[in-house]
Amino acid sequence: MHDYAFRSIGDNVTIYPMARIIGAENLEIGSNVIIDDFVLIQASRPCYIGNYVHIASFTSITGGGSFCLEDFSTLSSGVRFFSGTDDFLGAGMANSTIPDEYRNVTRSTTILRAHGIVGANTTVLAGVTIGTGAAIGAGSLVRKSLPPWQVYAGNPLRTLKERPRDSILRQEQELYAKYGTPEKPYVDVL
Repeated sequence: MHDYAFRSIGDNVTIYPMARIIGAENLEIGSNVIIDDFVLIQASRPCYIGNYVHIASFTSITGGGSFCLEDFSTLSSGVRFFSGTDDFLGAGMANSTIPDEYRNVTRSTTILRAHGIVGANTTVLAGVTIGTGAAIGAGSLVRKSLPPWQVYAGNPLRTLKERPRDSILRQEQELYAKYGTPEKPYVDVL
């Protein structure tokens, strides 16, 4: 395990050796979390990873804003999860080597609610909230916030069907009954 100094960290957390976390002091991690090799996380502001979260290989979470991955959420391989962006249409210069006074950067909070799943190679833009239980198909582009418990896919993104909310929430309660409910770390991201 790395020698990161997290804001807080729960039990049973696996961070593979080839993962890279910048700003660990701003990151709260719950319990039963897996962060695969080749994941890049930039936590420039307070950020949160809940309980029972998996972040798969080749995923990046960047942008300089805040992010929140709630309990039971998943970022599949190759996801790009942004919390900020340069305004390429504005009057400022655009790239990270330029001092902030000459850039026009928008930073916000990007959220994946509980039981949300983002499929492989999907891009989630800054400021988006993906609703509880929403699932995004592989290779999609998420440009705006999404309602809960639906399956979405594509570019442009479209709704495909409803997810089985009652079944998923029942299984969550069974898991808690069998294994206990982990404590939630302090969260001031939202």
